[in-house]
Amino acid sequence: MIEDKSQEFTSLSKLGEFGLIEHLTQHIQIKQPNTLKGVGDDAAVLDFSNTKTLVSTDLLVEGVHFDLSYMPLKHLGYKAVVVNLSDIYAMNGTPTQITVSLAVSNRFPLEAIEELYAGMLLAAETYNVDIVGGDTTSSQKGLIISITAIGHAQENEIVYRSGAKPNDLLVVTGDIGSAYLGLQVLEREKEVFKVNPNNQPDLEGYTYLIERQLKPEARKDIKDLLEKLEVKPTSMIDISDGLSSEILHLCKQSGVGCNLYEEKIPIDPQFINTCEEFNVDSTTIAINGGEDYELLFTIDLKDFDKIKGNPNLTVIGHITEQASGANLVTRAGQAIALKARGWNALTED
Repeated sequence: MIEDKSQEFTSLSKLGEFGLIEHLTQHIQIKQPNTLKGVGDDAAVLDFSNTKTLVSTDLLVEGVHFDLSYMPLKHLGYKAVVVNLSDIYAMNGTPTQITVSLAVSNRFPLEAIEELYAGMLLAAETYNVDIVGGDTTSSQKGLIISITAIGHAQENEIVYRSGAKPNDLLVVTGDIGSAYLGLQVLEREKEVFKVNPNNQPDLEGYTYLIERQLKPEARKDIKDLLEKLEVKPTSMIDISDGLSSEILHLCKQSGVGCNLYEEKIPIDPQFINTCEEFNVDSTTIAINGGEDYELLFTIDLKDFDKIKGNPNLTVIGHITEQASGANLVTRAGQAIALKARGWNALTED
């Protein structure tokens, strides 16, 4: 984190824990009708009547999930919210509330936490969710962010990972691989900066890739799109850890196999050009890179005509019997067993 030495910063110790919470949450406005009580009491009070409640939690740790040498704090706050909301959308649900907990080291002044929280407030406004609680504490290991997303869905709307069946089509939203490649561009520029701090990074030509890494968006549009098309997925998951890993999750939970076709994988032209520059295989990066936060789902074969030609959706394969295994079918027609080579936070260096 680069600080402007000419600016006077406010130590968090001056506010204390409760003062910080009050300071950060003073401008929160409740918008969801099912939020009966938000910040300011021992617990939030939510009323979902007859719908099912969905809950998902993610933990982001400095040095593991983000690097503040190139991740602006406002972008980090926005991304921290989005990655949690994506899990609710992956259940075919609608997120409505979040809680935000922070562990902060004393190297962060109030102004830095304000910037982080500004990103969270922007994401909450963009996705129409209420911030209804959380916690703050000190940390000796830098910045730690924990966000819990709460949402709802009718019982007949919820989509699990376990519903895929043979002959279903495998569908993905948007394009994939760009977020991971954006991270590689930022890491490269960081190393250049270490050698020559006067050298300003040249990020022209990588804007889409970097945006996918620093400011991803969750696919809140897909639930409504599928409803309008009268298509209900048979299984669904979001692509946070890499396409290959997520496909294997679906296959394992559903007790099926699949064929993923290399030629069908949707990738962006900027992604292709940068893969060539880095001299890396575009398919390898596309299926193993994480943090795309697109949705991967399966649909019944009879629904193909309903989604055919839709620019938001790409059919990338089909589900097979479990005995056939999960395979990548190359452009040459060769079937290669899929391996989970995506993101794993517990992998030893």
